Amino acid sequence: MSRTITVKGMGKFTAVPDYVAIYMSLITQEMDYEKTIKLSAEKIEQINNSLEAIGFEKKSVKTTSFNVSTDYDQVTDKDGNFKSVFNGYVCSHRLKVEFDLDNKKLVQTLCAISKCVANPEMSVSFTIKNPTAIKKELLKSATCNAKEKAQILCEASGVKLGELLSINYNWGELNIVSKTNYMLKQDCICTAPGVLENMNIEPDNIDISDTATFVWEIR
Repeated sequence: MSRTITVKGMGKFTAVPDYVAIYMSLITQEMDYEKTIKLSAEKIEQINNSLEAIGFEKKSVKTTSFNVSTDYDQVTDKDGNFKSVFNGYVCSHRLKVEFDLDNKKLVQTLCAISKCVANPEMSVSFTIKNPTAIKKELLKSATCNAKEKAQILCEASGVKLGELLSINYNWGELNIVSKTNYMLKQDCICTAPGVLENMNIEPDNIDISDTATFVWEIR
């Protein structure tokens, strides 16, 4: 039976954010199903129109999740028995719009959405436009880290590192998002947009790590 050494390599990478994602949440509730869906669609169109007015391409807003459910209240009748009372249909839309990091454009976009009668809830994330390149660097880093560890362990143990036998890697999604918390109350965004545009916002760097497990033969 061949002898082996198993080492977990950790790759690390620090990236500078260059992309912005504004996430929007829209909730529409009506007693009639068709009216609920129609009003929800109208709200999305209003947001698209607001963004087109400041230079975005048509239908820049993308849907990330869509859900229609029913809403009920639990009430008691005069005899003390519980019964469900229908409150209507609830349409939940999760949307996003993305663009290259530019503080002036960010403030203009937030202001345009805030003025829109659809009035969605918003949150801002700073991320990377091309995450594929970062993932490649992480894997290279993890591989070098594992091999370096394996060689040190073999030298200390008086053996030699042999052929690489297997690699185990979890192909899960990495969360490549800055920890910067960018919060502006919607009723304050458009109070002085010129002031906000000139604020030098530099999102914190994104520290990313990933691991892979390597098995080598030892001689």
